[in-house]
Amino acid sequence: MKKIKYLYIIALSSIFLLDACNKALDLNPHQEIKQQNAILTAKDVQITLVGAYNRAAQADLYGGGIYLYADLQATQTEINWQGTYQGLTQMVSQTIPNDNGFVNNVWADAYQVINQANNVIANLSKVAAADAPRTEGEAKFLRGMVYFDLVRMFGRAWNDGDPATNLGVPIVLTPTTVISATSYVTRSTVSQVYQQAIADLTDAENKLPASNSFYANKYSAAAILARLYLQKGDYANAAKEATTVIASGAFSLNANYADEFPYPGQVHIDNTAEDIFAFQVTNQQGTNYLNTFYASADNSGRGDIIVQDSFLNDFDEDDTRASLYNQDSGGVLRCDKFDNVYGNVHIIRLAELYLIRAEANLRISSKSAIGDTPINDVNVIRARAGVYLYSADSGLGSDGETPTPGGITIDDVLQERVYELAFEGGFFLHDAKRTKQDVTPLKYNSPKLVFPIPLQDLNANPNLVQNPGY
Repeated sequence: MKKIKYLYIIALSSIFLLDACNKALDLNPHQEIKQQNAILTAKDVQITLVGAYNRAAQADLYGGGIYLYADLQATQTEINWQGTYQGLTQMVSQTIPNDNGFVNNVWADAYQVINQANNVIANLSKVAAADAPRTEGEAKFLRGMVYFDLVRMFGRAWNDGDPATNLGVPIVLTPTTVISATSYVTRSTVSQVYQQAIADLTDAENKLPASNSFYANKYSAAAILARLYLQKGDYANAAKEATTVIASGAFSLNANYADEFPYPGQVHIDNTAEDIFAFQVTNQQGTNYLNTFYASADNSGRGDIIVQDSFLNDFDEDDTRASLYNQDSGGVLRCDKFDNVYGNVHIIRLAELYLIRAEANLRISSKSAIGDTPINDVNVIRARAGVYLYSADSGLGSDGETPTPGGITIDDVLQERVYELAFEGGFFLHDAKRTKQDVTPLKYNSPKLVFPIPLQDLNANPNLVQNPGY
């Protein structure tokens, strides 16, 4: 059963995780936590960095929750929800109260990650010179990615009103060791949070190595930047960062689509050649919330999410991606992408970068494409799926069909994103917002599609302002 963590002062305690590891603290409440008791050596810095990864992989964050919650808000025509968790039912019904425990945990865990990253950055002087750039890059990668996802969740979309005045989330860039008036942070604007995420991820891309085991590397940062720039509508930079990843040759599409979601007897499998960044889930470490709620009991899940049969209607009959949707033993349609209880949570993979670049180039002008043409990029994805390819010359597919007059359109690319990326990254909500597509039954810019600032934080911090409608 899900444990909801009630913290005494969420807005503050979520940024006070100063210990160098993730062990529970046996501390009496104090107004001050001595930094010298927390991080003393280079090893302590590294342990704190690993702790930031571990906290980021919590179920409510990149253990799947932050993507699951967004999709629950926006998939009313794609899924049927039969879950019993009231907090998740509130997301499906688009009636989230400000004391929703799942939302509270996203906020608390996110600011714990940010504070651990801040502690790493503040203690780089303790790290050997040769290790400092990588260490700083990993911390800034985590902090930048978290800020990007927080502002998408708790702030209005970049193209919804004025991002220079719309409120995002608080920006905290230094470790908090003393509870004082300065601890009661205010919400920065959407624009400011995007700028901070861009600065962190850009610095991470510059400082990280090209290869770094399953931890973040320079291409992880470039890939998240490409996603961010697409969400922001900065298409030239989206195409540029996507090209950096694609042209590196460090990643390749799996030969078969299903190979990205391996299911070898419920054991942990390392990242595939297509994974640019993923959080590792094993039977000793981590939880895959996507498995918990999408998979049926046949595959260790709760089976709370049933895919509507109509979802498959638009797939071409030869599309191998449709093979990831099958009936379970109870005869209901499931998304089989998450059937492995110890499957990694794929944060971003190469196929998305091809689709980001294709859309970005179409919006700029296909005649001045960065990296490659939109048709070629989409055809890379469609060739793997076994469906007809677009033709730049006649608008005819390779099998003689006419998919669209004149070759390919933005709508084609957006539909390809659904075929390729469905249920993986909160794309139903985030794509709807950035393309101004309404979410049944709400308008794309409805206040109900922005998550509430947790009530516990509002009560603890008088400088926080609630989102409209809550």
